Amino acid sequence: MSPSTRAYAATRKGLFTLDRAGDGSWDVSRAAFLGDHFSLVYVDPRDGAVYGAMELGHFGVKVQRSTDGGKTWEEVGKPTYPEKPEGLSDKDGWGKEVPWNTERIWALTSGGADRPGELWLGTIPGGLFHSRDRGESWEFVESLWNHAGRKKWMGGGADLPGLHSICVDPRDSDRITVGVSCGGVWISTDGGKSWNVGGQGMRADFMPPDQQLDPGIQDPHCVVQSPSDPDVFWTQHHCGIWRSTDNCQSWHEVTAARPSAFGFPVAVHPTDPDTAWFVPAIKDERRYPVDGNVVVSRTRDGGKSFKVLAKGLPQGHAYDLVFRHALDVDRSGERLVFGSTTGSLWVSEDQGDRWLTVSEHLPPIDCVRFA
Repeated sequence: MSPSTRAYAATRKGLFTLDRAGDGSWDVSRAAFLGDHFSLVYVDPRDGAVYGAMELGHFGVKVQRSTDGGKTWEEVGKPTYPEKPEGLSDKDGWGKEVPWNTERIWALTSGGADRPGELWLGTIPGGLFHSRDRGESWEFVESLWNHAGRKKWMGGGADLPGLHSICVDPRDSDRITVGVSCGGVWISTDGGKSWNVGGQGMRADFMPPDQQLDPGIQDPHCVVQSPSDPDVFWTQHHCGIWRSTDNCQSWHEVTAARPSAFGFPVAVHPTDPDTAWFVPAIKDERRYPVDGNVVVSRTRDGGKSFKVLAKGLPQGHAYDLVFRHALDVDRSGERLVFGSTTGSLWVSEDQGDRWLTVSEHLPPIDCVRFA
């Protein structure tokens, strides 16, 4: 497929459109909703519609949709939790009371090619929503919320559990895989009617020894499915990198990553399940690039080896952190884009070998996506 020539950046203070000029340069071509916090942007590959999730504090969350490439926007439906039963105590794995309201929209993806209009949406505090009408209305997926395993879920970097990754199997639109921090990877094979936690293999070394291998309390930072081999999944986890080659029935740790295995985002090549990109950092309380050098790490052999990519990226006293949705690869597999908490934005046109600086002065970036 031809490379993408447009991308979007959702930031703390607006939604920005990036376009590629004929000379190969990239620039910010449009700013929308300046001053408003966008936690997410998503482009539906079926019809090109662009969705943006807003986080407006006292005014709650909103969902915007554009059908003309971001020129105009319309507000669509808002995912709303059911009313919490009176007297119910609903505590997470830390013993913290879980509110039944949408604190943040943290995941959004389309249904299968055979399901026009279908969307899936994930939130903090761990709820999943389903739309059949392009976001005009949302149905709360009670089967996951009411699962007994949810009682183990707990907050990680966020105070509450969060459902941040949704993968719809391109072979079967009823097979849905979601990632929860901290709650592991969950799978439905019947369109969300029932759920099972993914297989063993991940390790949560921040938990007591007898709980570290429990799949229901893991902290995957981001979960992605290979479009070309949907049995293959990658996850950037709080405690390292893991890969599954059997549809999440088991996970295998990847230990060769350099300069670290900690980070938030992962992107997988659209036609090669063995090629993936990560943005490494120092973990836990520090959370900044190793040695103050912004780099991207790439594997081409399923995690057996990694190459550290730094050409064009700041080296020395650079403290850009990259959130889990702030790295993307386009449909050709050639162009990548990522943005940081310091408002820096970079694009590569050769799978990460060289990087071009698009901006150093945007607001903190939550999410980037190619059109």
